[in-house]
Amino acid sequence: MVGDYCSFSGDKTDMHPQKNSKNGLSCKMVLQAVGKVLRKSKTKPNGKKPPAEEKKQYLEPEFTKIRVVDFDLKELVVLPREIDLNEWLASNTTTFFNLINLQYSTISEFCTGDTCQAMTACNTIYYWYDEKGKKTKCTAPQYVDFVMSLCQKLVTDEEIFPTKYGKEFPNSFESLVKKICRYLFHVLAHLYWAHFKETVALDLQGHLNTLYAHFIVFVREFNLVDPKETCIMDDLSEILCTPAPPPAPTPAPSTPASAPSPSSQNHVTER
Repeated sequence: MVGDYCSFSGDKTDMHPQKNSKNGLSCKMVLQAVGKVLRKSKTKPNGKKPPAEEKKQYLEPEFTKIRVVDFDLKELVVLPREIDLNEWLASNTTTFFNLINLQYSTISEFCTGDTCQAMTACNTIYYWYDEKGKKTKCTAPQYVDFVMSLCQKLVTDEEIFPTKYGKEFPNSFESLVKKICRYLFHVLAHLYWAHFKETVALDLQGHLNTLYAHFIVFVREFNLVDPKETCIMDDLSEILCTPAPPPAPTPAPSTPASAPSPSSQNHVTER
């Protein structure tokens, strides 16, 4: 509109030379006014302040302090000396798939196409890519269904997750484990972002916190998920992945001082 106005002013100047300075001044005033508005807010042409970031309930201390275990989870993920790395990755990845699938099932009735029209987490929208690389925007329950179906297919494939003694892991095993863990992280992030209230209502926040912390410590230990992928939840990760302080010892009940006996109170020393 500003460009059109200036062009129109130029045309009028040619037709009416006596109004040249007036039209030039009007155009300059419009440009200055627009520039002032844009400087107030680059994203909001009307100059209004952008909306404040939505409060993250899951970061409140009353919820983050609730855990199922209170010891250092790193002890659970470190590779034991006698265990093969791929065996360890396979065992833990399968376990996390089952636990995250179970955790999601507790709130699945609240995650519908109407309530979650996109797979979101912290202002991020996740799109599904099929086997041909086609990008698809889908609802959250559809996305989770795609994730769990893919994970189920991979972890039960004997050629990828072998269970028989002597069976070798494929060369693509590590990349497939990374793919599974990246998708599972999306599900966990969505649980916190969209369904933490329902989780609290079911009194399952302690289970979710412990599962999330265990998962993050595991993927960090073996570099299974790009930090750029998980950074949207770094605020929560730093809180939950720090071992909870041990509970303060309960003070022993104080023993009331014994009252002096009547005989000692009335005792008179004879000289």
